Amino acid sequence: MKLGLVVFFGLLPVFCAAAKTKTAGKFEQHHGKFSSNPPLKLDDATYERLTAAPRDYTVAVLLTALEARFGCQLCRDFQPEWDVVGKSWVRGDKKGDSRLILGTLDFADGRGTFQKLMLQTAPIMMLFPPTTGPHAKPDAQAIRYDFTTGPQSAEQVNDWIIRHLPEGPKPPIYRPINYMRLVTITIAILGLVSFFSVAAPYIIPIIQNRNLWAAISLITILLFTSGHMFNHIRKVPYVAGDGKGGISYFAGGFSNQFGLETQIVAAMYGTLSFATIALALKVPRMADPKKQQIAVFVWGAVIFAMYSFLLSVFRVKNGGYPFHLPPF
Repeated sequence: MKLGLVVFFGLLPVFCAAAKTKTAGKFEQHHGKFSSNPPLKLDDATYERLTAAPRDYTVAVLLTALEARFGCQLCRDFQPEWDVVGKSWVRGDKKGDSRLILGTLDFADGRGTFQKLMLQTAPIMMLFPPTTGPHAKPDAQAIRYDFTTGPQSAEQVNDWIIRHLPEGPKPPIYRPINYMRLVTITIAILGLVSFFSVAAPYIIPIIQNRNLWAAISLITILLFTSGHMFNHIRKVPYVAGDGKGGISYFAGGFSNQFGLETQIVAAMYGTLSFATIALALKVPRMADPKKQQIAVFVWGAVIFAMYSFLLSVFRVKNGGYPFHLPPF
């Protein structure tokens, strides 16, 4: 009996050292594969070996479904960000001092794991803390990260992983330079510069045209003073019935308005503006006195008639308004 105890206690350090060597060898083996092609691609068997206890390292596994037949758009959107996280850790922690391995388990390669974990959605990230060593967690249960708020950036996921790691190297995110995008932007800028260099003699006179800017300003003023934004904010109806089988074009009161009413008011303002501009600018330049006199009467009549109609509309909006102009 005593001899058995002596043998047992004598071989115990050997067994412990062998177990420690096996755990360390498992990390070195998987970290080598992870460093060559991050993140490490897993299947059911490699997932079991990588996450099995004992382990003196941390594992972060993304369970995803990338194939189009699964219809997981979120999985495909996040996968490039996850690749950025994996490559950043390999670049910033080449020796594996953080003892972290990042892996990806696709549903097509890990149906058994998905069924074992009873997962109904994807993507889901599982982080397995170490079970042995100085940084072992008392509760070695996996920590789950759900993508409940939609696609996450590489920086957000990396910060979440870092929060659950012990002290050690924590490399930042390194995003590769998108040379194609850089070339595209450069070509686009050069194209725009070339276009404006060639088209400048034709475009600059148009841009500097006072009449053009006057027309744009006038249209903008008429559009917004007639109630265009009011219609968009209140979602007003275009027209409404008058209760007698007809159509009401104007809504009573200042807090109500129809879509067609806005267009009619804008047309009235536009006609009044155009008539005033014609009287002020066009008529004085006429060389024929008779035509000039006729134009004064015509445009004066237009202004009088449109202003009379405008007052009649105002009386519809405000029933107590006492003034009016014939013929309306």
